[in-house]
Amino acid sequence: MTASVVIPVLNDAGPLRRLMADLRVASSLDIVVVDGGSDDDSRAVAAEADAVYSASRGRAEQMRLGVEKTSRPWLWFLHADSRVHPATLAKFREALGKPGWGWFDVRLDGDAWPFRVIEVAMNRRARATSIATGDQGIFVHRRLLEAVGGIPRQGLMEDVELCKRLRRLARPRPIAGSGFSTSSRRWQRDGIPRTVALMWWLRLRYFLGADADRLVRSYYP
Repeated sequence: MTASVVIPVLNDAGPLRRLMADLRVASSLDIVVVDGGSDDDSRAVAAEADAVYSASRGRAEQMRLGVEKTSRPWLWFLHADSRVHPATLAKFREALGKPGWGWFDVRLDGDAWPFRVIEVAMNRRARATSIATGDQGIFVHRRLLEAVGGIPRQGLMEDVELCKRLRRLARPRPIAGSGFSTSSRRWQRDGIPRTVALMWWLRLRYFLGADADRLVRSYYP
């Protein structure tokens, strides 16, 4: 494929190991891991990637460095706790036939029924607003990314801001039915009602003009 996968990590050794195994099915992908200062085995696991770099903590800065260190025309941004299935890779390959940007409808890996409601809401919201989150595996052609100034330099909501800029230039192409999934660990750890309320509150504050760097303290207490 003519694509580089950029994976920002921070103490994600376990999930990263599983994601690396998923991606290695497509041997032509260029896999770049950018570590934000892990003190677990993340860097050792990342040694299986095509390149590993270190950056200051923060997904935006890690993603920016990953983009700078790659040269392929397509960029695919994945969180370490994403799971990529063979169908995901096949549909991603098809998507590269047209310039632009998009994301994947996502499934949460938790078994409880509330996770089905949450994932449906996430996917419908993204399609209605043309704004996806990093959990949904955003991909973009390099020229389009450069046209909007690259990954926004901010401590939180870089994914939301990126989509807001991209949608001004091109309609997104969301991909359904690929088996793409992500971890439900935050909802399970902090509780579903609390996590949903926090995420919507942060998005509302950002929409109303709150500084993204100040919102970091609420997201990472």
